[in-house]
Formats: sequence, C-alpha cells, structure tokens
Amino acid sequence: MYAIIATGGKQYKVSEGDIINVEKLAVSAGETVTFDQVVAVNDGTMKAGDDVANATVTASVVKEGRAKKVIVYRYKRKSGYHKKNGHRQSFTQVKIEKINA
Repeated sequence: MYAIIATGGKQYKVSEGDIINVEKLAVSAGETVTFDQVVAVNDGTMKAGDDVANATVTASVVKEGRAKKVIVYRYKRKSGYHKKNGHRQSFTQVKIEKINA
C-alpha cells in the first residue's frame, strides 16, 4: 500500500515505514504531523479524486536539518563581474507511520 501526498509544493510517494525529507515544517522532533493533502492511494486498486477526499497520512518527525551547500556562481565575461553565493535548504525528516484511507 502506498500513497501520494503533497506538501511544500512537491509530491511524494510514501509507504508505511518510509523516511523522507520534506520542506521545513513548523514542528519539532518527536511530534506527529498529519498530511491531509492526499493525491492518490493504491491498496491493490488506484483511488484518486473524491475517493481519497477524507484520506490522511500520519507521520512522526525524526529530525530537522539542512541540506548540503549549493554554490551559486554568477559571472559575466569581459566586464570583470563575478559573484559567489551559497545556499543550504532547510528540511524536516519524517517517518511515515500510518496511511488512513
């Protein structure tokens, strides 16, 4: 059984027991979070739309962290312009506990 959930502007295919990194959520480690934007559920047959209107996915927060640094380098030839920047995206790591379909 798996579900497709939407959070942080992205969609994730999850099963029970999966550990995934999602965009940063406003919860701390050890708490539980419920994803109510379920796009589809597959338990032998695919259900989507009105069939999964009341479906939810429950997960527990494992930790919060930041991804590896991505270097952004801007350069324009012949003008001497160059600029180096770095960015680390924050994430929340969650473990999928239960798919309620």
